[in-house]
Amino acid sequence: MKGMTEIVKTTSRLLAGLIFFYGVYIVLFGHLTPGGGFAGGVVMSGAFILWIIANGIDDDKITREKEKAGFLESSGILLFWIIAIVGLCMGTFFFLNFLAKGRPLSMFSAGIIPLCNIAIGTEVAASLCSIVIAFILVRKGERK
Repeated sequence: MKGMTEIVKTTSRLLAGLIFFYGVYIVLFGHLTPGGGFAGGVVMSGAFILWIIANGIDDDKITREKEKAGFLESSGILLFWIIAIVGLCMGTFFFLNFLAKGRPLSMFSAGIIPLCNIAIGTEVAASLCSIVIAFILVRKGERK
């Protein structure tokens, strides 16, 4: 895929970075504001999808991106399960809040919820990117 015009490519590069960091903000502050892991992950994957649509992607790079997305997807799920199992390892409950609750309305005021949001955001963003990559690979297979 060759991509679009230079104006679209340049604009999408600027916007994709802003969109990605807005998704990170939604994930990190999801316990204080509307949002969280799923919503932030969708926004982060939107930045990747915008970049792909505007710039195109070659065959070598799509294979590397597929491997990265698979690794991040697995890492997000693994982190979520590790957070859940820590309570059992401590001899108490599944999903035990093992972190201090902190001051209300501060970044570290929700115990394990921000960590869960990070894990879910990583998994959702990587999953949606994997779906788009799969669509691209199927489409490339149809053209041959």
